[in-house]
Amino acid sequence: MTNDIVALIDYYEKEKGIDRAKVVAALEFAFISAYRKMVPGADAIETLRADVNTKKGETRIFALLNVVEDGEVTDKFNHVPLSIARKKDPAAEAGDTQEFNVTPKDFGRIAVQTAKQTMMQRLRQAEKEMIYEEFKDRAGDIVSGTVRRFERNDVMVDLGKFEGIMPNRERVQGEDYNIGDRIRAYVLAVENEGRGPEIILSRSHPNFVRRLFEAEVNEISDRTVEIRGIAREAGFRTKVAVWSNDPKVDPVGACVGMRGARVKNIVRELNNEKVDIIRWSDDPEEFVREALKPAELRSISVDEKAKVVHVTVDEADLSKAIGRKGQNARLSSRLMGWDVQVRKDESKEEQFKEKIGGAAHTLGEQLGITDELAEKLTLAGGFNSELIVDMPADYIAAALEITEAEADAILVRARAIVGGGEPVQ
Repeated sequence: MTNDIVALIDYYEKEKGIDRAKVVAALEFAFISAYRKMVPGADAIETLRADVNTKKGETRIFALLNVVEDGEVTDKFNHVPLSIARKKDPAAEAGDTQEFNVTPKDFGRIAVQTAKQTMMQRLRQAEKEMIYEEFKDRAGDIVSGTVRRFERNDVMVDLGKFEGIMPNRERVQGEDYNIGDRIRAYVLAVENEGRGPEIILSRSHPNFVRRLFEAEVNEISDRTVEIRGIAREAGFRTKVAVWSNDPKVDPVGACVGMRGARVKNIVRELNNEKVDIIRWSDDPEEFVREALKPAELRSISVDEKAKVVHVTVDEADLSKAIGRKGQNARLSSRLMGWDVQVRKDESKEEQFKEKIGGAAHTLGEQLGITDELAEKLTLAGGFNSELIVDMPADYIAAALEITEAEADAILVRARAIVGGGEPVQ
């Protein structure tokens, strides 16, 4: 055995944590494979065993042969004549099996290079099995590691003895990584298919936020406060619904922390992603009010059968309720599990239009013009005759889309009203 193989055994045992017996077993398998390739006809031998002495640096290959009568040898690779077998064991009989040393001269030196690649493959497989055994129960945990390299858009993360992969789909939009960066990630799954065990990491999964809150907020870890729901658009905004088992504990306050210290730590880890902490309620009306804050809701209509909530807001609050590109309403829908429909409250606008319509009709009767022209005049600022008399004729003509002569006639009637006289017919 050469020094590089000895070093390889030490490396996998100490650095990779693979049991020494497994490393030696892999080496024995590799030497048997090398023997079958080197010795003509060795593929026909049914049973071979390698004996590796790691202290003396010796490797021997043994073949298990069937003892047959001297004239009945039909398979020279697997049979041994009884006469030869009795030289080794005088009590041997036909039908027994005997093990013979079949190691070629200088086998260890010649076979090393042939065996090394096979050994490496076996050790990599052993390493992967160890990864699966160690990490199979860690799905759902947060781990820390260092960015090692990139494969296309996937990030390979050094986790110490093992390596994890953060696929592009699990990355957060807008987050850039450099080799050597320290990052924390959520263990999404440990898969043991195809290429072998793989540790799949994520920074975009909603449960990454859940685990951060559990680590940061004592009341969540001791189950005084419970996270009832999380809706997330990674890199932009997350809504977390919390509820307290203890009426004396404010769930939102516990998550925010003194002067916002707890939630600030989480937001910092999420690279300033906006985090809304909402008080959970079984009442959809109350819950939707909390979820759509800071918008003030004018009315709420609940369709429990279809699981739809219709809310109306003033025009000033419409953008707050819907959010950028509909994000606030969309996340609220996911958090509730209901379809949240937001629309502008048009009742005030309708009331305003009714007032305008009534005023315009009265003005039209006074000035002797149609309701349509009177409404245009009102919208142009001519709510009454006192305001109209100060308007230029060309302005009235443009606003009402009439001739200046017709506008002058309206002005004459308005002046007559203001002056106390009767309108000119």
